[in-house]
Amino acid sequence: MKVLVDMNLSPTWVSFLKGEGIEAVHWSAVGDPRAQDRELMAWARQGGYIVFTHDLDFSIILATTGASGPSILQVRTLDPLPNAMGADIVRVLREHDDELDRGAIVTVDGTTSRVRILPIRRATKGHG
Repeated sequence: MKVLVDMNLSPTWVSFLKGEGIEAVHWSAVGDPRAQDRELMAWARQGGYIVFTHDLDFSIILATTGASGPSILQVRTLDPLPNAMGADIVRVLREHDDELDRGAIVTVDGTTSRVRILPIRRATKGHG
């Protein structure tokens, strides 16, 4: 499992995740901090990384494009730091390893998580 930590999360996540045996890199170490979200997503998809973010834009891009990756781990909390929720993030990564490997959006709200398998398909209106 490889995790790309988005710019909107602290670089301290990298050392925390590595300490848990999870390969991790912060976007500022591998890409342009001013890059568009699509560039970060393309880099993650090509390298087989899960994007770890505090930003809703990544899920919106996947939903509107119907793309099957990269997988997104999205945290929705007021304190997105390792000392506040690190154990929960590691637990969620391990619990949903298979889904994230295949392509998914996993949203973490505190201690709960939701999974949405990719690609996200829009509902079609049927005539019945």
